[in-house]
Amino acid sequence: MMKKAKYLLATAALAIVMLSCSKKETPAPAKTDTTTTPVPPAAFDINSITDTYADISAFTYYPKWTVYNVHDPSIKKFGDYYYCYSTDVGFGIDVRSGLQIRRSKDLVQWEFVGWVFSTLPAQGSAYITGKGGTPFNSLWAPYVMNVGSEYRLYYSLSSAVARLSVIGMATATSPEGPWTEKGVVVTSANDASIQTNAIDPTVVTTTAGEQYMYYGSAWDGIYILKLDASTGLAASPGDKGKRIANRGFTGGKYNGNIEGAEVIYNPDLKKYFLFISYDWLQTKYNVRVGRGDSPTGPFYDYNGVDINTNVDHGPMVLAPYQFNGHGGWQGTAHCAVFDDGSGQYFMAHQGRPGVNSYFMDLHVRKISWTPDGWPVVSPERYANVAQTAIASADIAGTYEKITLGYHVVVGYGTEQTNPDFQVATTFKLDAAGTIDGNATDTWTYASPYITLKYAAGATYKLKVERERDWENKVASTLIFTGLDNAGIAVWGKKK
Repeated sequence: MMKKAKYLLATAALAIVMLSCSKKETPAPAKTDTTTTPVPPAAFDINSITDTYADISAFTYYPKWTVYNVHDPSIKKFGDYYYCYSTDVGFGIDVRSGLQIRRSKDLVQWEFVGWVFSTLPAQGSAYITGKGGTPFNSLWAPYVMNVGSEYRLYYSLSSAVARLSVIGMATATSPEGPWTEKGVVVTSANDASIQTNAIDPTVVTTTAGEQYMYYGSAWDGIYILKLDASTGLAASPGDKGKRIANRGFTGGKYNGNIEGAEVIYNPDLKKYFLFISYDWLQTKYNVRVGRGDSPTGPFYDYNGVDINTNVDHGPMVLAPYQFNGHGGWQGTAHCAVFDDGSGQYFMAHQGRPGVNSYFMDLHVRKISWTPDGWPVVSPERYANVAQTAIASADIAGTYEKITLGYHVVVGYGTEQTNPDFQVATTFKLDAAGTIDGNATDTWTYASPYITLKYAAGATYKLKVERERDWENKVASTLIFTGLDNAGIAVWGKKK
């Protein structure tokens, strides 16, 4: 059974199934109620954003689903607003077909706008029923973009039959709709000779105006398909494209836990970046990245290996994590990557609290770039904190540090059974320039980077800035993010 169906059949189509299978105590699932007057949200208070939200999970409270019930987000800035489109899913409720829409002016305070559709799209449904399947009553993993005066939204529709899926497209003249279905872009079937899976679309537009879609979940990796930029549909109808990213084999068995591609072009670096998700939602769901000079590849990992080869690739820039005094976050993948129009990039994704992984919250993180051109993300969610000058004297102190080291510690090639949170440890940057009092381990600061040098050979170049400490509800603290000299992501925040 394909991975996406494996968890979304429970999470999106019927959250109740997962609740009944959970060993954790959970509230009784509510039923969808569209007859009661919706309850409006209260005045915004950032401290009121909680990890769980059982008290407002019922359909009546959908205006309060600001950062809640967000799964597989796609975010773009249109005009004054950032718009977020996401899988139709809810904690403990029967889902309503349609794809959810939210908007925000600052990426912190979100308002619920509505849905893209009121029923399943007819053309996408017809493909699945025509192949003898029954579509799930929910749409997954959208992608949105703007072309001239037209807004294009790509949706995923699947079924319980392995690989029987379709990616379709709808258009509108406003990012809030109404949306009109325009056609089917690419399909997959369980009898297909190409073993791809038509879900999880993303599109990149080249500097020459060409457009390419990247898609796929499980089975045979991530595919690239050329689009007709004038229509948004496949340049060659019926084309499936070609595979562009793959994972490794363990004991002769292919690891198909790869999905959720996102591609951007960074004009400053003149590189295309392909972000992909590894492993399953309820385990070590994490984000890897490769880069290349062309949208059609090849994309290379940190070690210069083509990511279409049969190995696991790095760097890994996001994974389940746990700071001290908090239950941690898992399900941290299937990311959206977008910019604010001035060159600042962000990554958005769902976060599922360790205390109950059936809740799903929107996380937005600032992206920074290492001196050698790799993206890294903030260890804390974005809160629009003022970036005042940081002096060397400010750096000294005690920090919590998280090393995202799955692919080093356990090889990460086999199927996983738990999130295995990457847990924070404590270390101290001494005022004298040493680390934890060891004279041979040193740190220096040249804004905006801390450089850590250990006698054993490890070197870290970490970007420092100010961000909210969400775990402790502190408005601002120092945080750092970066890669070590082996390409391992390192996060930290000052205590």
